[in-house]
Amino acid sequence: MAELISREGNKVEFKVSVPAAEVNRAYDQVWAGLARDVRVPGFRPGKAPRKVIEGRVGKGYVEQEVRDRLLETHYSQAARELKLSLVDANIDPQPLKSGQSFEFTVKGETYPEVKLGDWSGLNLTAAAPEITDEVLDRTLSDLQERNATFDDADRAIEASDQVTIEEQGEDGGTYPVYLDVAEAHVRDALLGKNKGDTVEITVPAHQHGDHEHAEHTVTVKIVDVKTKKLQELDDEFAKSLNFDSLERLRTDLKGELERRAQQEGEAGRREEFINHLVEGMTADIPQALLDRRREAMQAEIEDDLGRQGVKWGEYEAFMKEQGKLDEFMADLGKNAETRVKRDLALERLAEDLQVQVSDAEFNQTMMALAQANGLSPADLSKQLGPNGINSYYTSLIREKALQQAIAQLAGGQTEAAADEASAEASTEENSTEAAE
Repeated sequence: MAELISREGNKVEFKVSVPAAEVNRAYDQVWAGLARDVRVPGFRPGKAPRKVIEGRVGKGYVEQEVRDRLLETHYSQAARELKLSLVDANIDPQPLKSGQSFEFTVKGETYPEVKLGDWSGLNLTAAAPEITDEVLDRTLSDLQERNATFDDADRAIEASDQVTIEEQGEDGGTYPVYLDVAEAHVRDALLGKNKGDTVEITVPAHQHGDHEHAEHTVTVKIVDVKTKKLQELDDEFAKSLNFDSLERLRTDLKGELERRAQQEGEAGRREEFINHLVEGMTADIPQALLDRRREAMQAEIEDDLGRQGVKWGEYEAFMKEQGKLDEFMADLGKNAETRVKRDLALERLAEDLQVQVSDAEFNQTMMALAQANGLSPADLSKQLGPNGINSYYTSLIREKALQQAIAQLAGGQTEAAADEASAEASTEENSTEAAE
């Protein structure tokens, strides 16, 4: 049971009381899991007394597991019960004891008051790209290109050849160059040359990543020349791609292109709608909320760099040397503000539409998410933690609101189109009557 203690602005405090029966149930679940997983010499699995198991894992471990289980479940339930969308929260749990109720208090910040502009008459213009015969033919040509073979060519290099070159010098290497997609300075230097020729390629000044490269010359030796050979667009080509015939390939390919085009159209309408919401939104966004989002985004970047073996401090120092650190941090701040505004707009939309996600629906999506990540629901809940579970619930609410709003607009546009068609028909009928 959740009880609101105080609410001032976007700061809120509430208390949650978990009945003793649910506390006991959580203890039983934890003990059942330990009895199953902990092996004690001299006892069959599941038969060791609790005192013996407790001696192996520690009393504190059991209490912590029970506490975590109760918080994971009842924190998010309480937030939903009180209809609070929390940005961040500090949870203060009271002592836990089997056979007694368990209480904890939460102090946190909710999203600020947000007002949306009128979107009910919005006409979404983003549409799925049309899949014409020209688009289909171009896609088939791309398939031909990707499945091309190359044969040895005893002649001068031509525009569509594959040329293997060996870069001279200590740092040189051997690699293929596909002339039909090569940069102009490379293509121009190699065209008309022959196997065995040594060629100097002048590379113009350019920027690669954060490095400026001055104009320089690279000396290469032509090791091999191959000519591209495209397969005919026929049934044999289709069969090489596991299709019964060229007609079946065209049919299935067009279906796939139309599916992707539909997804592109839907994504475009979503972005168009969200941008409209954000542009018409009024909200006094706390700086702390923006700072937290920026810090979270920076932490993600640091993790990504770490996986590539790059320390954040080194990357930060490099950007500072290049004079780009301030620009990077400014862009990070802008991106954080954009994300916060989008979240706030969708959160307000969900409230306006009175969107709800039932416990059964939420548990079903959590189970699907757990399965997709190869985890049990309990392990996923533990990994996410109370704040993570609440954030996931909030994301479901926003997505459901977005889908509902776009469906509502689509229905309104269909009705508007029908009314317009009806009006046009009525005008034509009246004109006919006047002529008669």
